[in-house]
Amino acid sequence: MALIVMTQSLFASVRTVSCLDAGWRFRQGEVVNGENPQCDDNTWVTVSLPHNWGWEQAQQGKGEHRGPGWYRRTFDVGPPQTGRRYFLRFEACGSLADVYINGTHLGQHRGAFGAFCYEITQHLASSGNNILAVRASNAPESDIGPISGDFNIFGGLYRHVSVIETNEICFTLTDHASPGVTWRPTTVTDDYADLDVVAWVSNCTARTEHLTMIAAVFDAQGHRTATIEAPITVVPNTTAPFASRIRISHPHLWNGRKDPYLYKAVVELRSANGELRDDVEQPLGLRSFRVDPDKGFFLNGNPYHLHGVNRHQDRPDKGWAISEADMREDLRLITEIGATVVRCAHYQHSDYFYHLCDSAGILVWAELAQVNEIGTDPRYAETARSQLLDLIRQNTNHPSIFAWSLFNELWPGRPDPHRLVEDLHLLANSEDPSRPTIAATSTEQLPQMNRIPDLLGWNIYPGWYPGWGTKDDFGSLLDRGRLMSKHGGLCISEYGAGANTEHHEPHPQQPKTDGQWHPEEWQALVHEAGWAAMKSRPFVWGTFVWVMFDFTSANRNEGAIPGRNDKGLVTYDRKTKKDAFYFYKAQWSEEPVVYITGRRFADRTDTLTDVKVYSNTGSAELLVNGLSRGSRSDDGTHIFIWKDIALISGSNRIEARGRHNNVEVADSCSWTLKGR
Repeated sequence: MALIVMTQSLFASVRTVSCLDAGWRFRQGEVVNGENPQCDDNTWVTVSLPHNWGWEQAQQGKGEHRGPGWYRRTFDVGPPQTGRRYFLRFEACGSLADVYINGTHLGQHRGAFGAFCYEITQHLASSGNNILAVRASNAPESDIGPISGDFNIFGGLYRHVSVIETNEICFTLTDHASPGVTWRPTTVTDDYADLDVVAWVSNCTARTEHLTMIAAVFDAQGHRTATIEAPITVVPNTTAPFASRIRISHPHLWNGRKDPYLYKAVVELRSANGELRDDVEQPLGLRSFRVDPDKGFFLNGNPYHLHGVNRHQDRPDKGWAISEADMREDLRLITEIGATVVRCAHYQHSDYFYHLCDSAGILVWAELAQVNEIGTDPRYAETARSQLLDLIRQNTNHPSIFAWSLFNELWPGRPDPHRLVEDLHLLANSEDPSRPTIAATSTEQLPQMNRIPDLLGWNIYPGWYPGWGTKDDFGSLLDRGRLMSKHGGLCISEYGAGANTEHHEPHPQQPKTDGQWHPEEWQALVHEAGWAAMKSRPFVWGTFVWVMFDFTSANRNEGAIPGRNDKGLVTYDRKTKKDAFYFYKAQWSEEPVVYITGRRFADRTDTLTDVKVYSNTGSAELLVNGLSRGSRSDDGTHIFIWKDIALISGSNRIEARGRHNNVEVADSCSWTLKGR
């Protein structure tokens, strides 16, 4: 067979994608005949996507509004073209969506976090002008997880919507809204990488077609590094998988934050004369990883400690309707702190955020929305399976994702969770044998459930929640949990404490968790103790701070901020980095750090005070009102403390200095001693 030559024109796809984010009409509540093309929506409010509701009440500490809302808009694709297909793709809807076009019900998607896609070719108006209606609802549904949780379920079309036009033979778009193409590394070494490429091809015609499928990998400079092509035969009205294997010699590995190298992976369908029928481009990162129960996480055969944070996706005055700029800011702060991993809790996050992690070299724990309990509804198991398939099939090509999580904090109850968790584990392993399953537990009462996932994380809160002991109990808890997973070893999937940046206490005692006083200084002490215990135990292969950013939890009324979980290292608006943020930055970041803690404790009443500095510069000097109070050498903790420093009445200038590569690194703040 003659070789079909591929050129860079390959990237000029025969697909077209049209964004439908603008020009929607929206009405809160139920609407009779809202799907009817004749429905009068002139009095509805005009909105653009992303859009959602429920955050308005939730961030005030009130129960979020849960119920239906309707969206309508027109769109014009022109008169439908013979030999072309048309699809509607929704990136998410909270949490149940019924989609109608020109009055015809296309389908229903159950679940608030995954994408979904419908073919609309047969339902388009001949004029090209179409009416799209969506009934969205975040009302509680007995079969849709999460059934409960310490976060809120907002409603609406909070991610993008688009129309995709393809050839009549194309890679499928409707298989759980997957890209239709999977690139799965089977062997990755310094010498070569073997990848199994599976493409699902959809033929909507009544004829058999003989085509060529071409898989190619391009390096970051656009040079083709590997190509394989194979003849395929697609039979009428069928969607079928076609598999190839491709080898890349001497691959440039995706090596986390050290070198997050990405290839472009492209699969094409071409006719006998070389005409391009369809193509799909995906990022490709070549890496291998494993967890040693005694020695920790290994990336590409080398030790690579996973230390990072949990992230929720909501923002003040936006809820889940966040922008790409918001996600870039989140990722920038996560990389600034020096994290190597992020747990995207407790649900499927945006594809765009996963792409950011691919490019930044941040490993990702990707999570199913199964929290606290499983539903008693007989349909719950099937809905959970569907949500897991959404998560895996839509995101399997992201090199940053290292595990698929099955649950968070399931507790004993009815129905018994063991069978469903085992079924989901087997489903994930069969869908993607290249990645382990994982789960986050917080109970010893279900020991066999904790051994179902390939890997196990523990959510522990010594020094914060009652029942977990003091902050000095971290070590004993880690040692006790070591052998409770399938293969030994563990990660700490959650740990932390709350902090209001306006609450300060010079020698803090453990506060009441659900009380109104959450001093920032106590949060820092909890993290200091927790990190010391975890980093000294190699079997703790990963650590995930709860949480990177404060977030909305409508049922909470604590820390003097109703509706807020204040355990973030950064405030909800992303504007203030708490002291604990800089503790971890000094531990994890390669950037030189000198940071004076307690800087927001600006008004003081005690003449003598301790001064604490976080720094990774090896030594640090303290100056108070221009006078040196001595230097300290790092004892390995990156914590420097000067005891009983005297302040003068009125304003005091506090300075700290260190040196990095013969360059001075400094920080300063002002404290005022009030008259007594």
